[in-house]
Amino acid sequence: MQSTAVIIKEPKVIALEQVRIDGLGDTDVAVEMEWSGISTGTEKLLWSGRMPNFPGMGYPLVPGYESVGRVIHAGKKTHLELGTRVFVPGAKCFGDVRGLFGGSASHVVLPESRVTQLDESLGEEGVLLALAATAYHVTGGDVEKQPDLIIGHGVVGRLLARIAALKGQKVTVWETHPERMGGAFGYHVTHPEKDDCKQYKIICDASGDAKLINTLIGRMNFQGEIVLAGFYEESISFMFAPAFMKEMKMRIAAQWQPSDLVAVQELIANQQLNLSGLITHQSNPSNAQEAYQTAFTDKQCLKMVLNWKN
Repeated sequence: MQSTAVIIKEPKVIALEQVRIDGLGDTDVAVEMEWSGISTGTEKLLWSGRMPNFPGMGYPLVPGYESVGRVIHAGKKTHLELGTRVFVPGAKCFGDVRGLFGGSASHVVLPESRVTQLDESLGEEGVLLALAATAYHVTGGDVEKQPDLIIGHGVVGRLLARIAALKGQKVTVWETHPERMGGAFGYHVTHPEKDDCKQYKIICDASGDAKLINTLIGRMNFQGEIVLAGFYEESISFMFAPAFMKEMKMRIAAQWQPSDLVAVQELIANQQLNLSGLITHQSNPSNAQEAYQTAFTDKQCLKMVLNWKN
């Protein structure tokens, strides 16, 4: 089988090329892609060449872990019907071309166990499932763990805030870019310089800015917690004395788990979690170089989606 794939050949060099993909095993499905999202966190680091040492890292590579498509072939031991719309969290089917994460391609082959069946009504918003699950994973839906301060009003920050508000938490979001101040659903967005509160209980950073930690320590209450929900290229460090006096707690929320995916699907299906307003840009894959540039540099772009349907 052949696939047209976005390939990061080297830092800041993107091409759209034909690649051979693996054959179909008994437990595999082949998916024809409809949409794939561009991540402004990990993929930006891959694109820029600043990605810390990470399993599977290297060039050339096929990025993408936010993809939606339809099953067009299925192995003998699979159960999904042909034509079923599924969420694809990436694939490793490109031979010598690395699949990190491997979802930005016209066709992929992967184990059926890796895909998630989607409701038809989701459409392109299905690409947001990974980020919604990532946001949900921060707290696991626990009411007591919901943050009252979130740093960054990008897609993950907005999803974190929407989930927290859904759970009854009064939420403040810090954002420094005027283009991203709008679009709040049941929470408050402000510039940090306009916020004088120093009693936050749980602060969740979705910005990926390692230099903010000392500032956040100064805004938390005694025995407060900082949750790192971004991806950081720089070392995390902070002044010990202020953290010591406040008995600061810190934890890292990493990749979502299957249970998080199930939970957010239920919230979406019950119309409790709204995904509207998060996809702001679409592009044809033939314009991938420009699309990635826009996704990473234009602050008005929350989520760029490549449309493979045409």
